[in-house]
Amino acid sequence: MDPQVSHFLHDTHDHDIPAPVRDLARQWLLDLIGVAAGGATTKMSHIIRDHAAVHFGGQQAQMLFDGRKVSASGVALAGGITIDALDAHDGHKLTKGHVGCGVFSSLLAYAQAEDMRDMEAYLTALVIGYEIGTRAGIALHRTVQDYHTSGAWIALAVAALGARVLHLDTAKTREAMGIAEYHGPRSQMMRTIDHPTMVKDGSGWGAMAGVSAAYLAKDGFTGAPAITVDQDEVADLWADLGQTWRITEQYFKHFPVCRWAQPPLQAVLNLREQHNLTSQDVTRIEITTFHESRRLAVTAPTTTEQAQYSTAYPTAVGLVRGTCGPADVHEQSFSDPEIRRLARSMLIRESAQYNAAFPARRIADVTLVLTDGRELQSGPTEALGDPEDPVALDTVVAKYRSYAGPILGETRTTSIENLALNDSDLPALLQLLTQPV
Repeated sequence: MDPQVSHFLHDTHDHDIPAPVRDLARQWLLDLIGVAAGGATTKMSHIIRDHAAVHFGGQQAQMLFDGRKVSASGVALAGGITIDALDAHDGHKLTKGHVGCGVFSSLLAYAQAEDMRDMEAYLTALVIGYEIGTRAGIALHRTVQDYHTSGAWIALAVAALGARVLHLDTAKTREAMGIAEYHGPRSQMMRTIDHPTMVKDGSGWGAMAGVSAAYLAKDGFTGAPAITVDQDEVADLWADLGQTWRITEQYFKHFPVCRWAQPPLQAVLNLREQHNLTSQDVTRIEITTFHESRRLAVTAPTTTEQAQYSTAYPTAVGLVRGTCGPADVHEQSFSDPEIRRLARSMLIRESAQYNAAFPARRIADVTLVLTDGRELQSGPTEALGDPEDPVALDTVVAKYRSYAGPILGETRTTSIENLALNDSDLPALLQLLTQPV
């Protein structure tokens, strides 16, 4: 195992992490909690929590927004899938996926199972998880042809965190990361893009595999080398640990749909506001985008998973309602005739120029064909919230409150916000996060 990786993992302390990075970790923590609260109301979350309660027996920890006690692996599984059930959590352009959802849900498990009480140590671990998971994701994309779900690199990050929390030596840390990489869900992402279902991005399964790997390594189980860390081809990605902070490269999601669908949604919202339009003013929406966005091809969703992995549906929602929030991707919204009209008639093309820019940039442009014959064009548009133009804390807080408030109530929502952003009382935060909703 690269000594630099082992040193960063085990010997990084709170004073080694710049204050702005620690502040950002608190912001991502709050955002993930808000998304989890919204995700807890979905059928997908209810199924996985019931599954964990039956099939992941144990008394190590309580599940996120549930309260039932299961194994640490079960907590990581249920929490990761609960967050992933609402596609509104942070992500990274070059991994084409997510880290935070699996790292946070696993730290929830480790913190309870291993009686963590120090908030600063918890935040340090959260940052480390982002750093290792993001690099592992980029390394995987560089070294294999298939495009795998986020669970593949989440597993490795979570196992590394487990090695840190369990105080494993370098040899057992190497085994933990090797087990996790070998057993992690290298599932093909475009399969669920083409056929959206509850398997989604594999985040919860990766979190579960990572937690299991850490405890297995502690008990002497051995694994194959983690090639996304150890091979020479990716050495450069690990050489800047502790110098380049990849957590600052994550994007913020304004809407609970796939990031690839957000550029045309944003373009429509811009045009709607600029020209004071209503949907009745528009005959048809035409989108030019990149290939992966065009592959989000569901126009008439019947499940929340289909709505979140669609380009046409949320774009139509944006024109009709002026936004797209958690309620808009729940099944009760799918019968709106105006949204269905616009989604069904939408023309979506792909651009060679936009394809070439992906994944570093995700670009789309929109033309609105109006009932009076005019055409309004957005020009090239990208989603808001990219790290090059980071959102203000007020925006993160407003989103958190809008997602968590209706589910948790004002008192609990405010208490969690204060603890996540300002306080050092980790046990109090964990207690609020594990109470049922």
